[in-house]
Amino acid sequence: MSRRILHKAVVSAVLAVCAAISAHGQAAGTYTPYSIYGVGDLSQPGTAYNKSMGGVGVALRNTSFINVMNPASVTARDSLSFMTDFSVYGDNKLFKQEKVKSVSNTFNINDLAMSFPLWRHTAMMVGIMPYSDTGFGYSFDYTDPDLIGHTGNITYSASGSGSIYRGFAAFGVSLGRRLSLGAQWNFYFGSIEKTYYTTFNDASYNSIKNGTTARLTGHSARFGVQYEQPLGPKLTLGLGATYNTSTNLRGTMESSRFSAGSAASDTLYYKLDNLGKDSVVKLASEMAFGINLKNPGKWMAEMDYSRSDWKGSGIDAARGFTASKVFSATVTDAYRLGFEIIPNANGIRYMSTVAYRVGAYHKNDYFLLDGKKVASTGITLGVTLPVYIQYRGRSNGITLGVDLGQRGSVSGSMIRERYVNFSIGVNLYDIWFRKVQYQ
Repeated sequence: MSRRILHKAVVSAVLAVCAAISAHGQAAGTYTPYSIYGVGDLSQPGTAYNKSMGGVGVALRNTSFINVMNPASVTARDSLSFMTDFSVYGDNKLFKQEKVKSVSNTFNINDLAMSFPLWRHTAMMVGIMPYSDTGFGYSFDYTDPDLIGHTGNITYSASGSGSIYRGFAAFGVSLGRRLSLGAQWNFYFGSIEKTYYTTFNDASYNSIKNGTTARLTGHSARFGVQYEQPLGPKLTLGLGATYNTSTNLRGTMESSRFSAGSAASDTLYYKLDNLGKDSVVKLASEMAFGINLKNPGKWMAEMDYSRSDWKGSGIDAARGFTASKVFSATVTDAYRLGFEIIPNANGIRYMSTVAYRVGAYHKNDYFLLDGKKVASTGITLGVTLPVYIQYRGRSNGITLGVDLGQRGSVSGSMIRERYVNFSIGVNLYDIWFRKVQYQ
């Protein structure tokens, strides 16, 4: 790789990452009452490409797409190519709790990733994507006649916002034609702010504002392996596994309580905790396994399983992470299925060259509410529309995906979410690394 090309890649990556962080920070990454707990709502894994197949990708190797699910997959590529993946998503939810209904709509950046070769049989990818998002807001009036008869009307309200991002750099190497290994460094950073108000309409009583602001950083490593075994002239069996280490969060947790009214204003409480010293909070480790069967260029099917144990993470005891006594950390796991078919990749008719995808998933959240699991079940649909570039011999693509599902239930005064989420991804493919024949 020439110094000029390497410089071009590095500058492009830095500018694009800065733009992605700025754009994501100006809008809510999610809106759900479940994000009040822990580190927020964990993001669905992968790019628009992965999301359109139920989130699979642990065993997946595709030379036309960046697969961020397994660092070993970075070696599945044309050795002369530079690839970029960028996607956005729209999150649309309908909430129901007993007889109360509400809706929310958010739109934001999902990921930015770049992949390029290093030297023979090795490659690298860098990128950034949200790890978790916090976004909620609600209010209610106290109705106890014995209470409001003495104090007047009382309103309680709460709101929260913020995100934790994951920047990553992955390195992969192929050992022969069938085995690939990968290692990835993850850097987590972001902030989460939660505020709670108790407001008295009677001016003779002071209103109270409670709040926490977390500023977080952390590091982890992910290791991956993929193996492919031909089953004949047309079929290939793929196996994959990843392990992501746990993360000790560092940073600060600022907690405060203020009273304000016509008579006086006062600071009732203020404390600044240093995470890692005054309290220990972790992002849990995760292991994942996948099995893939494909006819290259025709169709592909994959099944993934992932598991992460949050019981020892400390988020259900640390200040600012636990929202109520009914919240407790637990084991989260997920089952995912995905299928892709291309009628005729080299066909004359455009629609026969389109990749069609379908997927399904079932996952349990990393916390219990009053001892009950919070589960999500959904199906996904998607297509990749090829965009041919003259004189390139390969194509870029635009991926469109939709995720339809449900989270939680209406039993036991819980909140049910029904959602229709959209994702749009752009995969850019270019030949950067061929030798110049003429000056």
